[in-house]
Amino acid sequence: MDVTEIDVKTALVRSGIEGVDYVINPYLGCGHGCRYCYAAFMTRYSHHHAGHRWGTFVEVKRNIVDVLRSELSRKRKTGTVMMSSVCDPYQPVERQYRLTRQCVEALGEFGWGIDILTRSPLVTRDMDLLSCLSSVSVGITISTDIDRVRKILEPKAPSIESRFDAMKKLHDAGLDTWAFIGPMLPMNPRNLYEAIGPYVHNVLIDSLNYRDRVRGIFLKNNWGHALTDRYAHDTAGELIRMFGSRAARV
Repeated sequence: MDVTEIDVKTALVRSGIEGVDYVINPYLGCGHGCRYCYAAFMTRYSHHHAGHRWGTFVEVKRNIVDVLRSELSRKRKTGTVMMSSVCDPYQPVERQYRLTRQCVEALGEFGWGIDILTRSPLVTRDMDLLSCLSSVSVGITISTDIDRVRKILEPKAPSIESRFDAMKKLHDAGLDTWAFIGPMLPMNPRNLYEAIGPYVHNVLIDSLNYRDRVRGIFLKNNWGHALTDRYAHDTAGELIRMFGSRAARV
């Protein structure tokens, strides 16, 4: 993994996501290397890694906390911020740089709402901080219940079992927890529901939107059925039936 440090001029970026005013991405690039990741287009914004394969580099926005504090001090109104939209805020380099934690601290001090989305159990490191905030929710991305699928499609991401454990810890700590089941990879919907159902307040469900990117991998592993619209429709329908009013499609 090629890790470099960069400086940025902005931290808060206007969001087009419903219910979210801004997003903050403390890192450019992601160490999880998910084969289907929609954020791969971000390589075009890199001055150091343009054209590099997504998942092979991370650019650390070393001054982002100072920039964020300056921006927050000038805002007349508070809002809600998503951490993050085109990177995982708790990817492996966060263990060393702690930029996400510092951004969350700043947002909390200024009274902003925070919506975290990660696939990493590292988020539990910050439960001491998150539990003290008045407006925070934590989402865990769990696209399958089968760790063999994870190993092939999310080769450097944390295990599925560790995400289940993180969800339970966050829930037991009294935090508002949710799951992003997206994209729907080959899975057993019933097993996934039983693993996380007791620990989530709501779930968002999304289809596999960039099928051509992983078609060869799916066919090689006899997962061709999971590339079809029928699989997406039926799997989402089963999840929605089980989660009930807690579930919604993106």
